Amino acid sequence: MAAEHGHHEEVDFITQMHHNLNIWGLPEEPWHLGDIMVGSLHIPIELNAATVFFTWVAMALTILIALVAARGADVKRPGKMAAMFELLFDFWRGLINQSMDPKKGAHIFSLVVTFFLFLLMCNLVGLLPTGVAPTADTQTTFAFAMITFSMIFIMGIKYKGAKYFKHYLQPYPFFLPIVIIEDLAKPLTLAFRLFGNMKGKEIMILALLGLITGTAHWAGGFLGNVIWLLFSIFVSAIQAFVFTILTVAYIGVAVDDH
Repeated sequence: MAAEHGHHEEVDFITQMHHNLNIWGLPEEPWHLGDIMVGSLHIPIELNAATVFFTWVAMALTILIALVAARGADVKRPGKMAAMFELLFDFWRGLINQSMDPKKGAHIFSLVVTFFLFLLMCNLVGLLPTGVAPTADTQTTFAFAMITFSMIFIMGIKYKGAKYFKHYLQPYPFFLPIVIIEDLAKPLTLAFRLFGNMKGKEIMILALLGLITGTAHWAGGFLGNVIWLLFSIFVSAIQAFVFTILTVAYIGVAVDDH
């Protein structure tokens, strides 16, 4: 009972902190869009207003940074942002070419770079004052994971045709259930890994903000939050990288000739 009471207090605290930081006037209750019927089971379709709003913020920031880099693109004297983007392109091109044939990798290069930049923006926007990371919502992380899951089959079928499905029967046909479970685990682990890290980061930020109530809590609240925010920048970059590099690895396995 004590543990259950403590859990309710934690949920109430997080809800209250979200309410206090909601200066945008966004609806705090999710939008209910309907239900999916699976037999007698009702699965609600809901969208979080904060997730939708800050996803658009992350998209706007991604496009803005790309436009600034494009304007500074010059072969002789590239701007600083353009030079950073060139390094980023070379970095991901090298990783893709290590995972698959360069000609095959060229088809997913734009997707991979966009994945990394947009995921990074989605992770970092949660560090802005009153911001919410879209990737702290399973709807966002599962959407990204399903793109990866779809690309595995699209690229596999593109380069192997029907032969792509041979691996479901190798080395023995009775391994089929294990291979199917392995495939289904890929989007699940991708989605929950990113969600768990970003949600944990968000809860920690809210908890540290809740300690800032006066000079007696200066070290535990303000300074602790600053240190955690700096560490969260690193975590945000690492999680964007991990999700993207696993996407490259999974697609690389799908198109591999061996």
